[in-house]
Amino acid sequence: MISLARHRLTPAETGPALRALCEWTPADAPGGGVHPGDVGWHLRFDDAVVLLWTDDVVPVAAGFLDSGVLRVTTAPGADLGVLAADAQELLEPGNDCSDGLPVPGWELNLEEPWLVMSWTPRPVSSRAEPVGEADAADRVLVQRSAFARSTFTVERWRTMKQSPAGALAVEALVRTPAGQPAAAATGWFAGAGRCGLLEPVGTHPDHRGHGYGRDAVLGACAALAHRGASAVSVVTPSTNDAAVALYQSSGFTVVRENRDWVRPRRA
Repeated sequence: MISLARHRLTPAETGPALRALCEWTPADAPGGGVHPGDVGWHLRFDDAVVLLWTDDVVPVAAGFLDSGVLRVTTAPGADLGVLAADAQELLEPGNDCSDGLPVPGWELNLEEPWLVMSWTPRPVSSRAEPVGEADAADRVLVQRSAFARSTFTVERWRTMKQSPAGALAVEALVRTPAGQPAAAATGWFAGAGRCGLLEPVGTHPDHRGHGYGRDAVLGACAALAHRGASAVSVVTPSTNDAAVALYQSSGFTVVRENRDWVRPRRA
């Protein structure tokens, strides 16, 4: 008999969820809707909430709500039906997508697949350098320039780095010959022999087309491989041609498509 409990974890309490997600991360490409790195990036917000489901005291699923999408990864062999039944309480109107957890009565989104791409460790050459406190403002500048609606700040970068996931992060920053910040990538370690994740990656609009984004990607990948990652994955919309081309040029290959479960539209 399953004794399911759902816990709302504050950022300081996320250690058990991160450890479970690391344990569930395979060697080749992440499964489910959440990698430990997704939680790590989520923890840039000091009011972030992470969900952990347990059977008695054993973790069976972890995730969070992300702009109306319930993102979940489950333990191998977890009872998806029981988890979905509990998750229905979270899936009120407005939270209309589920990534990683099938919801009875919902439909797969056939219009917007996500590509899961994977990189196998190999020797690389990159102009990227690690990101430290002195580089934080430039790291943030790249993020805000690359993503028009970004709310990233130096304070949020520090919050992320000081969170329980901070030790999992590796960051790569590429500068122009004149020293201007051009591209950046954040990678997330899930343990030796497990697949790492890139989240996020961005290139300043003023410096695109010069290979800086590729160098940032390869710099983060190399740092993860150095720590013992068996592979590095990235997830991107299939319609984002520029991102797909960047990752392919960096040696990533498509391993599968992910599709969200969505609430049926009423006729």
